Amino acid sequence: MAVEPLGQQEIEDRLEPLSGWSYADDRLSRRYVLDGHPRAAGLVAEIARIQEELGHHSDLTLGYNTVGVTVNTHSVGGKVTELDFGLARRIEAAAREHGARDV
Repeated sequence: MAVEPLGQQEIEDRLEPLSGWSYADDRLSRRYVLDGHPRAAGLVAEIARIQEELGHHSDLTLGYNTVGVTVNTHSVGGKVTELDFGLARRIEAAAREHGARDV
Protein backbone atom coordinates (compact mmCIF):
# COMPACT_ATOMS: atom_id res chain seq x y z
CA MET A 1 0.00 0.00 0.00
CA ALA A 2 1.38 3.40 -0.99
CA VAL A 3 1.93 6.07 1.64
CA GLU A 4 -0.24 9.14 1.06
CA PRO A 5 -0.02 12.65 2.53
CA LEU A 6 -2.62 13.39 5.18
CA GLY A 7 -5.08 16.26 4.87
CA GLN A 8 -5.21 19.14 7.35
CA GLN A 9 -8.14 17.69 9.32
CA GLU A 10 -6.54 14.25 9.49
CA ILE A 11 -3.35 15.83 10.84
CA GLU A 12 -5.25 17.85 13.44
CA ASP A 13 -7.20 14.76 14.56
CA ARG A 14 -4.02 12.68 14.93
CA LEU A 15 -2.21 15.49 16.78
CA GLU A 16 -4.86 15.72 19.49
CA PRO A 17 -3.60 12.80 21.61
CA LEU A 18 0.07 13.77 21.06
CA SER A 19 0.47 16.49 23.66
CA GLY A 20 3.36 18.82 22.90
CA TRP A 21 3.60 17.93 19.22
CA SER A 22 2.78 20.59 16.64
CA TYR A 23 2.35 20.88 12.90
CA ALA A 24 3.83 23.69 10.79
CA ASP A 25 5.62 23.96 7.46
CA ASP A 26 4.65 20.40 6.48
CA ARG A 27 6.40 18.93 9.54
CA LEU A 28 5.51 17.49 12.91
CA SER A 29 7.75 18.75 15.68
CA ARG A 30 8.36 18.36 19.39
CA ARG A 31 10.96 19.51 21.89
CA TYR A 32 11.84 17.80 25.17
CA VAL A 33 13.83 18.80 28.24
CA LEU A 34 15.75 16.20 30.21
CA ASP A 35 17.89 16.18 33.34
CA GLY A 36 21.30 16.84 31.79
CA HIS A 37 23.25 16.04 28.67
CA PRO A 38 23.74 12.27 29.22
CA ARG A 39 19.96 11.75 29.49
CA ALA A 40 19.33 13.88 26.39
CA ALA A 41 21.98 11.95 24.45
CA GLY A 42 20.45 8.69 25.66
CA LEU A 43 17.06 9.72 24.30
CA VAL A 44 18.64 10.59 20.94
CA ALA A 45 20.25 7.13 20.83
CA GLU A 46 16.90 5.48 21.62
CA ILE A 47 15.13 7.52 18.94
CA ALA A 48 17.82 6.51 16.44
CA ARG A 49 17.24 2.84 17.30
CA ILE A 50 13.47 3.22 16.83
CA GLN A 51 13.97 4.98 13.51
CA GLU A 52 16.18 2.20 12.21
CA GLU A 53 13.59 -0.36 13.30
CA LEU A 54 10.82 1.52 11.47
CA GLY A 55 12.94 2.51 8.46
CA HIS A 56 11.65 6.06 8.90
CA HIS A 57 13.82 8.91 10.17
CA SER A 58 13.36 12.34 11.71
CA ASP A 59 15.69 15.29 12.08
CA LEU A 60 17.08 15.37 15.61
CA THR A 61 18.67 18.26 17.47
CA LEU A 62 20.65 17.55 20.63
CA GLY A 63 21.31 20.38 23.08
CA TYR A 64 22.79 20.30 26.56
CA ASN A 65 19.57 19.03 28.12
CA THR A 66 17.14 19.24 25.20
CA VAL A 67 16.11 17.11 22.25
CA GLY A 68 14.26 18.52 19.25
CA VAL A 69 12.47 16.33 16.72
CA THR A 70 11.02 17.25 13.32
CA VAL A 71 9.60 14.73 10.90
CA ASN A 72 7.86 14.41 7.56
CA THR A 73 7.91 11.86 4.75
CA HIS A 74 10.39 12.67 2.00
CA SER A 75 9.02 10.06 -0.40
CA VAL A 76 5.74 12.01 -0.74
CA GLY A 77 7.34 15.40 -1.29
CA GLY A 78 8.03 16.27 2.34
CA LYS A 79 4.43 16.01 3.52
CA VAL A 80 3.07 14.46 6.71
CA THR A 81 1.83 10.86 6.54
CA GLU A 82 0.73 8.15 8.94
CA LEU A 83 4.38 7.02 9.04
CA ASP A 84 5.24 10.30 10.78
CA PHE A 85 2.52 9.82 13.38
CA GLY A 86 3.65 6.24 14.01
CA LEU A 87 7.17 7.49 14.64
CA ALA A 88 5.92 10.36 16.82
CA ARG A 89 3.96 7.93 19.02
CA ARG A 90 7.02 5.72 19.47
CA ILE A 91 9.21 8.75 20.25
CA GLU A 92 6.69 10.00 22.79
CA ALA A 93 6.72 6.66 24.61
CA ALA A 94 10.53 6.56 24.62
CA ALA A 95 10.73 10.15 25.87
CA ARG A 96 8.49 9.34 28.84
CA GLU A 97 10.68 6.34 29.69
CA HIS A 98 13.75 8.64 29.65
CA GLY A 99 12.10 11.17 31.98
CA ALA A 100 11.66 13.85 29.33
CA ARG A 101 9.31 16.74 30.02
CA ASP A 102 7.85 19.64 28.06
CA VAL A 103 10.00 22.65 27.34
